[in-house]
Amino acid sequence: MAIFSVYVVNKAGGLIYQYDNYVPRAEAEKTFSFPLDLVLKIHDEKVVVSFGQRDGIRVGHAVLSINGVDVNGKYTADGKEIIEYLKDATNYPVSIRFGRARLTSNEKLMLASMFHSLFAIGSQLSPEVGSSGIEILETDTFKLHCFQTLTGIKFIVMADPRQAGIDSLLRKIYEIYSDFALKNPFYSLEMPIRCELFDQNLKSALEIAEKAGTFGPGS
Repeated sequence: MAIFSVYVVNKAGGLIYQYDNYVPRAEAEKTFSFPLDLVLKIHDEKVVVSFGQRDGIRVGHAVLSINGVDVNGKYTADGKEIIEYLKDATNYPVSIRFGRARLTSNEKLMLASMFHSLFAIGSQLSPEVGSSGIEILETDTFKLHCFQTLTGIKFIVMADPRQAGIDSLLRKIYEIYSDFALKNPFYSLEMPIRCELFDQNLKSALEIAEKAGTFGPGS
């Protein structure tokens, strides 16, 4: 069981804090001969598989490294375009590592804003007045848990579907936010949280939650 990440979204829908606690990496590395039997394309400044699945490599996986050297977006370590590099038969055989690319900062900002909008839609669709909005979204690989405060700040935790104690964790994160962000004289409301004590206490809370799943009095 694991807690994957934490997001804090302000009442306007802006992402003010994000922390990746554990990101499972489904990767596959294979040595290819020319011509490459996968179809690649550029998507969001990354080279991804658009057609052809084999040996753990899936459509949507991005090129992470070539010959053991990490790539930089759509370029090799020495600045060559990956797709052009792989069209050259003299560069083969070549070892390519594929996997799901990490979200960029801009993608995280966009997703936080999108969830804020979905949360508002969920509240408006409710047949009852005063709906709390979206509290849980569940898939086969993770659960998204959301806790919104009375002031509109949203605390979001992405976790393994089997992880227990997330409700108490969300309230613990709210407590940490109150103690180490709101009480910080240098912190401005609604702005990004940059506080070392907040980071340290959040990481500690995540460790406790993963091991025990609950928070007792005074924890």
